[in-house]
Amino acid sequence: MRSSPVVIAVAPNGGRRTKADHPSLPMGPDELARTAAQCLEAGAAMIHVHVRDREGRHLLDAEAYACASTAIRQAVGDRLVIQITSEALGVYRPEEQMAVVRQARPEAVSLALRELAPQEADEPAFAEFMQWIGKEGVAPQIILYAPEEAVRLAELQRRGIVPFENIPVLYVLGRYTVSQTSRPADLLPFIAPDMPVYSDWMTCAFGRYETACVTAAALLGGHVRVGFENNLDLPDGTRAPSNAALVDRVAQTLGVCGAPLADAAALRKEWSLG
Repeated sequence: MRSSPVVIAVAPNGGRRTKADHPSLPMGPDELARTAAQCLEAGAAMIHVHVRDREGRHLLDAEAYACASTAIRQAVGDRLVIQITSEALGVYRPEEQMAVVRQARPEAVSLALRELAPQEADEPAFAEFMQWIGKEGVAPQIILYAPEEAVRLAELQRRGIVPFENIPVLYVLGRYTVSQTSRPADLLPFIAPDMPVYSDWMTCAFGRYETACVTAAALLGGHVRVGFENNLDLPDGTRAPSNAALVDRVAQTLGVCGAPLADAAALRKEWSLG
């Protein structure tokens, strides 16, 4: 059981889904700002932001991130941590991903280890990038899609490639596939007794059991991420009307379990932001 409050992050759009999947999926800055305000009121402390091009396709662009971040800040002030994605989605190369982060200089960023340093030959550039992240005061969160990636991250820390003693991580339960439905037991391989221990970890999950998965994670010591990027449905299988409804459902469930929620100020302190 965690002794500190739980962070709820919302991932409201991702880079794959569109309004054809859900009419309330936010695409542009104004829609992201409205979603941010709604999710803040529902209990979120962080928003994980993807931006799109004019055709609605996944985009990594510093100016687009600046527009989205400005709109969100106007709507919620500093009451949400804004985390951008560096996700490739098969479109961007590692050097392009890292360049956008350098240009955007975000408050926080998610980094997929398997994308940015897939091979040993990629490690020097990744090490330089992580040094820059630390100097700039950008909060990194490493995305881990499989337990073996958690093991590799620990090795990169040991060798100084990742120069953070306590690095926030995100355990992804499942994959971006049609009808993917994650279950709470999918978390167990990440937190098995023989696995590396990360003191600041978060979980996201796919499908209607998202609430069950992240609640289990929270009760075991983690933070949680929910939203339309990974799931469109409420626990009973009905379509969620909004991202805020998913945040609210998790917030209510954690409240019943006696788990208090963290706000953005607490997350910034935990991640040493500001």
